[in-house]
Amino acid sequence: MPTLICDCNQTMPLQPQALGAALNETLTLHSALCRREVGAFQKAAQSGDDVVVACTQEKRLFAEVGEQTQGVTSVVKFVNIRETGGWSKDAAGATPKIAALLAAAHLPDAEPVATVTYKSAGRLLIVGALDQAEQIAALVADTLDVTIFAQGVSPQAQGGFPSQERKYPVISGERLTLKGWLGAFEASWDKTNAIDLDLCTRCNACVAVCPEGAIDLSYQVDAAKCTSHRDCVAVCKVAGAIDFNRAPQKLTEAFDLVLDLGATPLVALHAPPQGYFALNASAGLASPGLLATVVKLRDMVGEFEKPKFFAYKQKFCAHSRNETVGCNACIDICSAGAVSSQKERQQIVVNPNLCVGCGACTTVCPTGALTYAYPRASEQGVRIKTLLSAYTKAGGAQPVLLFHSQDSGQQAIEALGRAARLQKTVRGVPANVIPQALWHTASVGLDLWLSAIAFGASQVAVLVTREEAPAYLEGLAEQMRVAQTLLNGLGYPGTHFHLVQAGEGADAIAGLDASLQLLARGKPAVPATAARFAVAQEKRSTLDMALDHLMSQAPAALPEAIELPIKGSPFGSLTVNADTCTLCLSCVSACPASALQDNPDRPQLKFIEKNCVQCGLCAVTCPEDAITLQPRLLLTPQRKEARVLNESQPYQCIRCSKPFGTLKAIESMLGKLAGHAMFQGAAADRLKMCGDCRVIDIYSADNELKITDIR
Repeated sequence: MPTLICDCNQTMPLQPQALGAALNETLTLHSALCRREVGAFQKAAQSGDDVVVACTQEKRLFAEVGEQTQGVTSVVKFVNIRETGGWSKDAAGATPKIAALLAAAHLPDAEPVATVTYKSAGRLLIVGALDQAEQIAALVADTLDVTIFAQGVSPQAQGGFPSQERKYPVISGERLTLKGWLGAFEASWDKTNAIDLDLCTRCNACVAVCPEGAIDLSYQVDAAKCTSHRDCVAVCKVAGAIDFNRAPQKLTEAFDLVLDLGATPLVALHAPPQGYFALNASAGLASPGLLATVVKLRDMVGEFEKPKFFAYKQKFCAHSRNETVGCNACIDICSAGAVSSQKERQQIVVNPNLCVGCGACTTVCPTGALTYAYPRASEQGVRIKTLLSAYTKAGGAQPVLLFHSQDSGQQAIEALGRAARLQKTVRGVPANVIPQALWHTASVGLDLWLSAIAFGASQVAVLVTREEAPAYLEGLAEQMRVAQTLLNGLGYPGTHFHLVQAGEGADAIAGLDASLQLLARGKPAVPATAARFAVAQEKRSTLDMALDHLMSQAPAALPEAIELPIKGSPFGSLTVNADTCTLCLSCVSACPASALQDNPDRPQLKFIEKNCVQCGLCAVTCPEDAITLQPRLLLTPQRKEARVLNESQPYQCIRCSKPFGTLKAIESMLGKLAGHAMFQGAAADRLKMCGDCRVIDIYSADNELKITDIR
């Protein structure tokens, strides 16, 4: 795969020989690849091999050149080495990082996955003040079919707006609700307005005659102001649009797109559904972001596809058993409202149309029932391993992986690189900090972070901006606390995991620069030898392999166990109160991970700690409240072995001596029923018999009252 590097005006201290040695190819340093040396690009693109161009600024130009060049069959990929490393005060030492970025760019694209399809016919609902809605409708009416849900008029409209011309259907009412997504929205409301907007001629006679001013120019009656003079009814006899005796109606209508200009958004989610836009339009057409949203709306007609970002395996899910809920991590963290409970079916349900692909649910899932599908964890593992191995091969040391989003995070990194080029006080991205873009920063978690340390990274940082939901920041912080506790407990001192917050305003670049410089100076302890395992798609398998390597390379003697934070821990043990546990074994049937097991030969509750995911289903299922979770990582071989948590003597039938329960359970039952009138004498003795003997005793007893004896 040919690699083309270019240093326009010699602004970067690139070392083509060192880079070529790390990539196992001969590189030529160009100075005007997008201008007079464009022939080199054309020749490479005609080779049939994939081509990597170390320039993202001129992607469009290279694409046009490729289209105009005959015989071009190569796939062209682009990678940014300028703002990420070449434009930095540490650029002279950035060769290993640039080699790593180029090596990762040579990797194949992620395997395709199933897609989610949206179909939009352009039916747009605009919710808000009538005058503002009509202004915006005029900008999109040539492309979209507009309906307005009027919510009064804006204060500045009383001087003459809205327009008297009826251009768009207008509806109104109370208790407007919205559900759905792009191409499948459903709006529901109560039609309570005394004025029928379909019959209204907008003659304004009612507005003029109302003594309380209860009717505005959206032709809705304010019930709080109206004192039932009914002068409006008298002047509207011809049109007959006003009827205060009209019964409220519940109405529903379908739309493809929604622009919400209301004071309170209809959808209160950090990640609203595709096709829904909520804006503050108090400044009219000058409102921030309004015109950009209008442009988006005009383009949202037709059929659209996105990847199905997740994969779900119910058999691994620890959400519920027997309609009892244990783990709710994915539901609690989803900012799009895409994950819901189906506890009656022992599963969660993810709506692919609402899912925005953040991956936070997969990060906090303790079992790996939810996994990120595009790209897969295994593909991310290959990328991380490639970055770190190429960095090390090129002579780099103490690499720091910096994960960031493809949108705001990427913009922050590029802004920092440009500032380092132009400002003396900004150093730029340090030489040992390797930026890596993700679809969303919450899509990578504990398994890949620990794998990165095992593969040779000294630190892993996640750059977050205002686009991340607060729940995501909390979830990432919890997972990082668990990961850091594990590494420190294994004998690796220092801080390996960081959540870097990108600021806003004039000091944002300086703040990010200072944070990254602090990262670059950190030197926490890491394994002496890099791991070679392949990241698996199964989360628990990857965690086990990463931990095994970290344990084998531990710089000091290992403790027996590492106590972990209560929140977010996917590992742990259980403590059982033997005084209250009756060995009913309801916890065994509730355990989704086969961590709790019974013994078919005797009353025993056994536990395999390696399988426990700390979901809590056993604790909430236990009728005696005898189980307590104990987050920890056991480091002894007993972690993989079954051990007995509680056992009891079997209770033998008083008639045939066959064991049929536990001594504690039967004694507990006898104690609770001792004062009950139905369980005295012979009836009490039957409680001490097995099922067979109990039936025999009932049918053989002479003093039993039979139903045939009742007259």
